[in-house]
Amino acid sequence: MTGMVLLLVLLGGLVAVAVLAGQSAKNRQLAKAEAELEPVKKLAEEDVTALGVELQELDIDMAGKDLGAGENADYQRALDAYESSKSAVTRMSKPDDIRHVTEILEDGRYAMACVRARVDGLPLPTRRPPCFFDPRHGMSVADVPYTPPGGTQRDVPACQLDAERVRAGAEPDIRKVMVGSRRVPYWQGGRAYQPYAQGYFGGFGPMDWMFMGMLFSGGFDGLGEGIGAIGEGIGDMFGGIGDGIGDMFDGFDF
Repeated sequence: MTGMVLLLVLLGGLVAVAVLAGQSAKNRQLAKAEAELEPVKKLAEEDVTALGVELQELDIDMAGKDLGAGENADYQRALDAYESSKSAVTRMSKPDDIRHVTEILEDGRYAMACVRARVDGLPLPTRRPPCFFDPRHGMSVADVPYTPPGGTQRDVPACQLDAERVRAGAEPDIRKVMVGSRRVPYWQGGRAYQPYAQGYFGGFGPMDWMFMGMLFSGGFDGLGEGIGAIGEGIGDMFGGIGDGIGDMFDGFDF
């Protein structure tokens, strides 16, 4: 009978350890998710603010001009994109949500380009991907060969100024993000920033997504990141079990 009681106590203890370990690991995952979301959300807010500034400039440029139905419709579409992107940022709960924000921003910038074309009496612009180096630069005008440090040359879409820089052998104006204490190109920011690019570029033709994937995974750096994540997960598991065992025996005197 005593053996059965001990067995039940042991089983109960193991269940308690498993529950506590699971809760501890869940808390760590939530903390990690919040830490990953913060810089990505800040990036989204900066891009939305940039669109707002561009809309103000458009408003100044259009002041006093007689806008027709087409111009007003595109103008309203750009304004709606700005408001929608602000709302989408406030609803972000995970890094992947930035994809919806940048999809809206891309559409708003195209609408602005349509307003300018109509006012200037030009055909509506062919819709192209944003500038690869910094999507806030707006629609690209050409594809240029670019080789990231340690990478392979590929053709990427670029705005007029960045296309001229690359062709002249100069450094393009690259969108950078904070990773720890370093500022790096957004494509070196890790997988948390991949949805940022997918929102801007995902709606366009057969762009070399293998190239983009390698940029965001970091090649061998990405492999190391994956191994590190596995190790971290194992550490969380054993750390949680250790916490659970410690909690279980807190009530005992030895």
